[in-house]
Amino acid sequence: MSMLLQLKQLAKKRPGSTDSYLFRNLSAAVAEPQIIHLLGFSGQGKSTLLRIIARLSGADAGELYLFDQPMAAYSPEEWRSTVCYVAQQPIMLPGSVEDNLRIASHLQQIPFDRDYARQLMERMELHLDWSKAAAQLSGGEKQRLALIRALLLRPRILLLDEVTSALDIHSQHAVEQVLLELQRSEGTAQIWVTHQLEQARRISQRIWFLAEEQLLEDSSPQAFFHSPRTEEARRFLQTSLEKVTN
Repeated sequence: MSMLLQLKQLAKKRPGSTDSYLFRNLSAAVAEPQIIHLLGFSGQGKSTLLRIIARLSGADAGELYLFDQPMAAYSPEEWRSTVCYVAQQPIMLPGSVEDNLRIASHLQQIPFDRDYARQLMERMELHLDWSKAAAQLSGGEKQRLALIRALLLRPRILLLDEVTSALDIHSQHAVEQVLLELQRSEGTAQIWVTHQLEQARRISQRIWFLAEEQLLEDSSPQAFFHSPRTEEARRFLQTSLEKVTN
């Protein structure tokens, strides 16, 4: 069976350490276009794992495969046009909103699809003057603009690091609906990092739980939230619930 993405025995040491790991012997596979939420306590390496998958950071051990081919079979440009990473605090390039929308298409040498960009902005309720300086945008506007910039490449896999953290609940739902529809209609696989468990409950189709240097759980949302297998997962859910209710 062909795999979209495979992680094989990945390891990453903590910065400055020779023997302490964020994670090691981490293996997982994405066989079909799903929305996966990567959950865990802060400091467990979730964002680092996304950056490794995006080829923005290197692993200390292990291998990545895309469509059953090793990472070395792809140039960085080929990989990053297929696997797109969107950060919680995205970088806005100097210039206007339109300049920022065009840059990814320019770098990948593909035509800029203005109509698709407008459609995505409308669906995400991002009503901006295209000539406005990107540096003047709010945090939520920057997050949505960066996401649209990535979607213009029509990636097969999206890596999303807290991409709705600066949005109000109404705007969050608008973004979630766009990404759900992309997964259903175009087969865009997605790996989300989020601290919003309600968001994971709403849209996730699979949960990866990272703790104690391992991917401790790989299960359906129903199984994870209602009957987690590990004590660490139960503690994580209890702690997260207490933060919400306090």
